[in-house]
Amino acid sequence: MPNHSVITFRCPDRPGIVHAITGVIVEMNGNITELQQYSSPDTGTFFMRVQVESALNAEQWAQTLATIANQFSGIVSADEVGRALRTLILVSTAGHCLNTLLSQVRTGALPITVPVILSNHADLEPLAHFYGTHFEHRYVIQENKAEFEDLIRRVVVDHDIELVVLARYMQILSPELCEFLSTRAINIHHSFLPGFKGANPYRRAHARGVKLIGATAHFVTPDLDEGPIIEQSVVRVDHSKSVEDLVEIGKDIESTTLAHAVKMFAQHRVLLDGVRTVVFD
Repeated sequence: MPNHSVITFRCPDRPGIVHAITGVIVEMNGNITELQQYSSPDTGTFFMRVQVESALNAEQWAQTLATIANQFSGIVSADEVGRALRTLILVSTAGHCLNTLLSQVRTGALPITVPVILSNHADLEPLAHFYGTHFEHRYVIQENKAEFEDLIRRVVVDHDIELVVLARYMQILSPELCEFLSTRAINIHHSFLPGFKGANPYRRAHARGVKLIGATAHFVTPDLDEGPIIEQSVVRVDHSKSVEDLVEIGKDIESTTLAHAVKMFAQHRVLLDGVRTVVFD
């Protein structure tokens, strides 16, 4: 039974990269089952994602392609196709995003495993237990916020967490924690920003007669809600929708947008290009 590996590669753009990588794959009797590439005109960076069936495992592919990476001043990584990423989910009181994530994990649609959920409220403990997931909560106020963030760090280290998902976690992370989780934390929010910040955005959006409701999933950075965007979705609405209708539509699009972003990340389809992302969907 051959191994099925996913390899990602990035380097300064120049001729000969694809030929060099695929040449090594052919030499090692690898069968390419999927290949995508992109050359960024903004940063001059080349990106590549390739899936390979072969006798080599992911670690062996990373070692084999290390010489090519050095030759092109690039970075190569490899993993097993479909391996579930160890994921920590942070939540508050809204359960729609958490429910969608855990439901898709249970059905096998989302390649992550969730050893623990952390929250600043106890509200979603029954939902977590329904899916058989360990849940811990601490009521977070300004005086103990640093302690809770220390807990997040310990969980990330102790469980070898590869991805942190803010599934409507209604706390602003400190710049220090953002740096600690750099490039491995994903947040979701409605796409009314910056027009309707703060509380009750759907009510204020309804009052202004919005015609589009959307959601944005992005990497977490110290710049609040301004991290590199991974996924966005929109739904058209009209004057007949009540505030309650808009809220329900918003919950659905937030849930599906976040789940899709997490899936793309877990499948190694999201690569950073400066303040933007390259997403091989």
